[in-house]
Amino acid sequence: MSSDEKPADAAAAPRSLAEALRARDDAGLAALLRSRPDLITPVPTDLTQLATRAATRASVARALERLDRFALQTAQALAVAGDPASYGELLGLMAGHAGDAAVESALPRALGTLRTQALVWGGDDRLRLVRTARELLAPTPQRPSPTGLGPTVKEATAGMSPGRIQEILTTAGLPTTHDSVSAVAALTALFTDRERLDALLAALPADSRRALERLAWGPPYGQVTADPAPHLRLLLDRGLLMPTAPGTVVLPREVALHLRGGRAHRSPEPVPPAVTAARTHRPDVVDATAAGQAYTALATVEELLKDWDEGGPAVLRAGGLSVRDLKRTAVALDVPEPMAAFWVELAYAAGLVASDGEADERYAATPAYDEWLEQPAADRWSRLAQAWLAATRTPGLVGGRDAKGRALSALGPGLDRSAAPEVRHRVLTLLAGLPEGSAPDPESVLARLRWERPLREREQDGQDGEDLRTRLARWTLSEAELLGVTGRGALAAHGRALLGAPQPPRSAEEPSGPGDKLPVHHHWTPPPPVPPPAERAEAAERAARLLAPLLPEPLDHVLLQADLTAVAPGPLQRPLAEMLDVLADVESKGGATVYRFTPASVRRALDAGRTAADLHAFLAEHSRTPVPQPLAYLIDDVARRHGHLRVGAASSYVRCDDEALLNEILADKRAAALGLRRLAPTVLAAQADPAALLEGLRTMGYAPAAESAAGDVVITRADSHRTPPRTPPEPVPEGPPVPDDTLLSAAIRAIRAGDLAATAPRRPSGTPQAPGELPRTSSAETLATLQAAVLTGQAVWVGYVNADGAASQRVLAPVRVEGGYVTGFDHTADEVRTYPLHRITGVAELEED
Repeated sequence: MSSDEKPADAAAAPRSLAEALRARDDAGLAALLRSRPDLITPVPTDLTQLATRAATRASVARALERLDRFALQTAQALAVAGDPASYGELLGLMAGHAGDAAVESALPRALGTLRTQALVWGGDDRLRLVRTARELLAPTPQRPSPTGLGPTVKEATAGMSPGRIQEILTTAGLPTTHDSVSAVAALTALFTDRERLDALLAALPADSRRALERLAWGPPYGQVTADPAPHLRLLLDRGLLMPTAPGTVVLPREVALHLRGGRAHRSPEPVPPAVTAARTHRPDVVDATAAGQAYTALATVEELLKDWDEGGPAVLRAGGLSVRDLKRTAVALDVPEPMAAFWVELAYAAGLVASDGEADERYAATPAYDEWLEQPAADRWSRLAQAWLAATRTPGLVGGRDAKGRALSALGPGLDRSAAPEVRHRVLTLLAGLPEGSAPDPESVLARLRWERPLREREQDGQDGEDLRTRLARWTLSEAELLGVTGRGALAAHGRALLGAPQPPRSAEEPSGPGDKLPVHHHWTPPPPVPPPAERAEAAERAARLLAPLLPEPLDHVLLQADLTAVAPGPLQRPLAEMLDVLADVESKGGATVYRFTPASVRRALDAGRTAADLHAFLAEHSRTPVPQPLAYLIDDVARRHGHLRVGAASSYVRCDDEALLNEILADKRAAALGLRRLAPTVLAAQADPAALLEGLRTMGYAPAAESAAGDVVITRADSHRTPPRTPPEPVPEGPPVPDDTLLSAAIRAIRAGDLAATAPRRPSGTPQAPGELPRTSSAETLATLQAAVLTGQAVWVGYVNADGAASQRVLAPVRVEGGYVTGFDHTADEVRTYPLHRITGVAELEED
């Protein structure tokens, strides 16, 4: 029932939450279960159980946490109002005596939200806040009310002596009564009569009025001495302050409301704060900037996993990366450590990196990484963006500490925050509500989020007193820019597609300067839920299609220079980039990548099986400039010396056709550690193993090649270390997922069928049963009753015990009784079923309405 409907008749008014739910249609029940999915896990057996579950402390607390600020303020006002309260009383508490048009307009929506979520039930003349919610929101001496109101006169005088209450009446100018109940009622009537209370307050001295005003907006408790000052004594004698404990007084709720002008809150917030645009840019500039950053994101993830290609850092015993390994990764990526943690966690969330699970456990790329590399760039980006949007792991927490004081490490435990996907989705949705090309003022985004979820729990690992949702929002804005979802702070076209948001029309307005503020006014609607995985996958495909034309095309050439460097003026095709990574060392990155050729890098290419002719042909094919003479000489010189020495396994040996070269090695003092001795004019034996011998000779400036047992040159390539197949980490849900329409429909049918079985009026036959007890009838009577029900087409109440011994009650409409079985439509299960007669404990006819 909406707040503007006429009050229901007292006789028809629901007497409990269960009756109120019973009066709802299927759409109303679906709205409840959709807004509070914890109520459907597991599916309640009937509406009474649903109402009981909806009133439990954990469920109510979860529902209150998901209310927006004005709906929460409405619930707080009902918590300090009478029980039940009328709509007019609630409106007075929210809008005050003077009225407030914005509050009056927004209150039906807020009350409708509370009714939809079964936090409030009853007609407009008898609004009842669920008792558990009242207990959570009502004031106590240990927990002041969020409204700042204290107890009522009735509550404040509960422990007061009758004589003292009569003294207060006399001092306040009221006649004495015969009992305390009528005395409290008279005092309450005085404090709720605006004219009479105004006259009583006007007669007080200024000091007394100031004391009341200091307590009016809370906290309502104050301290007094054993001998209060005269201006405080006046207030105590008239009941305007009530003693609660020795030295403590409280301002009664009725007096505080009068001083506030009737309002329960100092500042009702019926309208959410607007998200404002701090600056605007041309949409095409935003899209191009975001696309450039998206490509940088792909390159960064590739560089990270290329660095870990032969096996990444070790896994800590407690899980995660060590601080030292994170620093090394940050240096390798040339980014700050928090940003390195973000890229590592992003690759992990996308399933591209994991631990290998071996005895010496290390992080490494997964087989999915190789598949990812073969995809088009736009598809690779959409996979990263989709993983980021749905991940509950929070890289921003890396470096902090958990509730037990343990350090939080990248890829380690303790980083999951179930609210992260919802906050990311909501922040980007708010950005999508701005005009295209508009970058938001971050503080306005945070203010909006605080209005939408004011009760979200603060965490121990907070920074500067900020709650978790605020920090998640800040991280979302920076991470979206890093990933290329936004450009210059504004949501890009492919970012909108990633959300599934429609593309707005291009604005004809000129971009504003950085200091301009563009207010954006919203008609408040509740935030949409995070889309299911199928919808997110479709949105990611649309985002990839929009991003693809904006990404740079890979180049098939470089520019060779005389200083033994090559310049790649843009991203290179994968085969070219992979070959250059072997043949040269990366010297600098940026808009263009600079590679440097060195003897070591050329030898690396020769070790990988390339010949000098291969290298000359490769450079000539992929260079837009002639191959410089110094580079050609470098390749020929290294190739001429490469493999002249041969190292094999005896322990190890060195073989060379040039005896003079072997004599030179033996005479070199640096070779002493290798333990060399001559076995033949062209062979030296060594005490070191082949790998150490190779490294030692290379350190001395030679270019030896490894040789197999057959005498062939061993081609060495870096082995790519991969983990076994791994699945990406599963997000940790904040609670039960929002049920889909199919599940809702089935659950509602089951609940209504169970409710029919539980509430159907019965006429027991045979021995009377206690409420809720299975009917007990003899076998003959059971058979006769069921056969009669088949003839009349009536439903009966059946007690049934299954093969496991579990007893249940069912409403059954029998259609056939034969062969020791009864077949009929089971209203409880909402389907046709067959039951063996020997398991039916008894039958009772249903009473006629």
